[in-house]
Amino acid sequence: MPRFAANLSMLFTEHPFLDRFERAAQAGFEAVEFLFPYAYPAEDIRQRLDANGLTLVLHNLPAGDWDVGERGIACHPDRVSEFREGVAQAIVYAKALGVGQLNCLAGKAPPDVADEVLRQTFVENLRFAAAALKKSSLRLLIEPINTFDIPGFYLNRTAQAVSILDEVGADNAFVQYDIYHAQRMEGELAATVQKYLPRIAHVQLADNPGRNEPGSGEINYAFLFAHLDRIGYDGWIGCEYKPATTTEAGLDWRQRLAR
Repeated sequence: MPRFAANLSMLFTEHPFLDRFERAAQAGFEAVEFLFPYAYPAEDIRQRLDANGLTLVLHNLPAGDWDVGERGIACHPDRVSEFREGVAQAIVYAKALGVGQLNCLAGKAPPDVADEVLRQTFVENLRFAAAALKKSSLRLLIEPINTFDIPGFYLNRTAQAVSILDEVGADNAFVQYDIYHAQRMEGELAATVQKYLPRIAHVQLADNPGRNEPGSGEINYAFLFAHLDRIGYDGWIGCEYKPATTTEAGLDWRQRLAR
């Protein structure tokens, strides 16, 4: 059976962030994930996790100024020092929160920078991050993101991510496979996830179009959930979708599609 983690940056957003942990537990989730913890003391988040019996399965490295539209800085050659400082901050939070893996957002490709420079910067930053995370027994993830939602995002296909990880050469670095982003960029979901299963450490979901609940669009989630079980994926599946109405009103997809 699939194991689902509520993404608290997308679900239960009608409630203040720290109140979403209780809402997730009440809705039957045993695990959560979110984009960033850095606006809150780690102790406050840990208290909410423990009080509600929740496991934290993922958060991201710092990703620049999110509020002004930045979506990562790992491919930016002029921000390497900032990236490395962010890695150190993320590790402090990861240790306090008990999370085992951190996701690195590549970011939008800055203009007028050659592709080989972008790739070299990203690879070198990932090598640094993977080595730092390994000292704390943490895994590093990278996530391809579609360029319809985020034009110019540097890392946008599964094969590209695997090629970059091959160059990085770190045994604790993996792909975060987001079904929604993959559907928009490349399709072939079942075949791709099976081909690259040993390289995938985390899966996320949303339907397309609309990025709403599973079962609301074109993706056959009943088939995909059974397929993930069949090929032996045993990690968490992060529910990173936009509820069509309220989170609670749309949660029946778990009973309908994940059997």
